[in-house]
Amino acid sequence: MWRRSFSNGVSLTRTLKGKKWDALVIGGGHNGLIAAAYLARGGLSVAVLERRHVIGGAAVTEELIPGFKFSRCSYLQSLLRPSVIRELELKKHGLKLLKPIATSFTPCLDGLYLLLGFDDQQNNSEISKFSKRDADTYPRYENELSKFCKIMDFLLDSPPPEALHGDLSFHDLLRDKMQKSVFWARCLRHVLSLGQKDLVDFMDILLSPTTKILNKWFESDVLKATVAADAITGSMVSQIMIGDSGEVDGVLLVDGTRVHSSFVLSNATPYKTFMGLVPRDVLPDDFLRAIKYSDYHSGVTKINVAVDKLPQFHCFKSSQLEVGPHHTATVHIGCESMEEIGSACQDAWNGLPSRRPVMEMTIPSSLDKTISPPGKHVVSLFTQYTPYKPSDGSWEDPTYRESYGQKCFSLIDEYAPGFSSSVIGYDLLTPPDLEREFGLTGGNIFHGAMGLDSLFLMRPVKGWSGYRTPVRGLYLCGSGSHPGGGVMGAPGRNAAHVVLQDFKKQSR
Repeated sequence: MWRRSFSNGVSLTRTLKGKKWDALVIGGGHNGLIAAAYLARGGLSVAVLERRHVIGGAAVTEELIPGFKFSRCSYLQSLLRPSVIRELELKKHGLKLLKPIATSFTPCLDGLYLLLGFDDQQNNSEISKFSKRDADTYPRYENELSKFCKIMDFLLDSPPPEALHGDLSFHDLLRDKMQKSVFWARCLRHVLSLGQKDLVDFMDILLSPTTKILNKWFESDVLKATVAADAITGSMVSQIMIGDSGEVDGVLLVDGTRVHSSFVLSNATPYKTFMGLVPRDVLPDDFLRAIKYSDYHSGVTKINVAVDKLPQFHCFKSSQLEVGPHHTATVHIGCESMEEIGSACQDAWNGLPSRRPVMEMTIPSSLDKTISPPGKHVVSLFTQYTPYKPSDGSWEDPTYRESYGQKCFSLIDEYAPGFSSSVIGYDLLTPPDLEREFGLTGGNIFHGAMGLDSLFLMRPVKGWSGYRTPVRGLYLCGSGSHPGGGVMGAPGRNAAHVVLQDFKKQSR
């Protein structure tokens, strides 16, 4: 379908300079690679430019400790769009998805635990330990969410119906009106299929705070906090070259090499793209202000840990030290109540790393034996909340960094005694590390906040949600564009379709 090659030094320069490419993709993260694959499949000549020595962006796998392979930033594959898997024939090219035995495990300090999975009867039994009412309500809650899957699938896989900019021909305007009519007609069909009651419920879920929704459905603190934990989960390139006509002419690399192309897709954050790679004088002032003052805050620190044994939770009695269903699930640490989550968040608002961080632990080696030595394991900790600039210290201070890591390990010890002593080594990525290492502005793993004012027609900013930008020939294809962050690939796929459409129009 496409040829892949890795080059460096003189051969790289010759390869890049030897022709004018149809398209250049800045950043080899998953969205950039997906966009490049769609473009290449559409017949375009494509080059992907990546600053790091490996591709994959925030979803990269690296062997940081000999024998232990870590997914550096991302930690689960649950969002990749089925359309991407199907259309790029990823299973044919080797994609294999490993299904956990259970989905969610929340240990409690009082000796109880909540283990949820794929068996409705077992889920009912687990939730009944905390509330019989919630056990009966939970299937209705899941059914309620499943009603909205079709309309969400449609929105995720569709470019927003953004207004076109610039001087347009009558043919372009007519085609644009037809495309928008098709989009809104399909959207209306999905809305009508819901009916008035379900539509009101859908809007309630979209617009209401997590606490309001969960308090409406459930009474158990543990179940509410477990569900809420998912809801809170918050370069080699120097400059993009702009020709005299104001259109993209390619990319200037840091070594001075000029790589020419008709189209450039940026998988970098909107801030990095427009405040760092594009000359300021070619962008409208209001657009620049909107990009500059968008919310890029993050409270996430990722810790990748190598351990010499499986964590053993005191609430989950087991006579064997082998992998249990709870080891394959997402383990929620410090999520026994909504108050715990609120307290952890409040600490960060006060400028301090959470005294008792909220953590999602996964143990990928419980399912994949190839990523760690026999008997040893890889543990991924997604921890919240950590300010970008703490008021009581600095992430540049090794002692301060170490204290946060040990704080997280000590908290896990309360649920799984001996975890700290099992640690062989670890990789800690604070918000500044995520920004420096992976180009994530502010350390934000979603390339920018995903509040209601930053989604759909408002992403990345109002008036420019359709992947095109004020610079003709320059497009966004990363998580900073619709529909947003997560390892889903929809931004890369959607942006590529827009570029292919413009390429065909240009080739006429």
